[in-house]
Amino acid sequence: MAIHESGEDYLEAILMIKKRSGNVRSIDVARELSFSKPSVSVAMKNLKTSNYITVDENGFINLTEAGQEIADKIYERHTFLTNWLTSLGVDPEVASEDACKMEHAISSESFSAIKKFVADTH
Repeated sequence: MAIHESGEDYLEAILMIKKRSGNVRSIDVARELSFSKPSVSVAMKNLKTSNYITVDENGFINLTEAGQEIADKIYERHTFLTNWLTSLGVDPEVASEDACKMEHAISSESFSAIKKFVADTH
């Protein structure tokens, strides 16, 4: 099932929170993304229905294998593109914002080509 950009952002946020603190709840995602708790609740329900996350009896959110795969891909793109743009002289905050837009739109082929180009020139 195809996932939308907002779903990718939620999965990436879950991954980042999990890396930082080990556990993730809906309120953590709401804070991370500056979204309302009801909006996050609806998104979590949709991600759970689509089998990208599980939510245990204590409200802790975990990525499924499919969710982890998407989160890892988006996080790698975000990190790489932010670092690359920063190395080109872009302000780090602007680089991060731009990377967030680019990470969803760029094809796997183009992203791989950019990674290879950067690796070959360094």
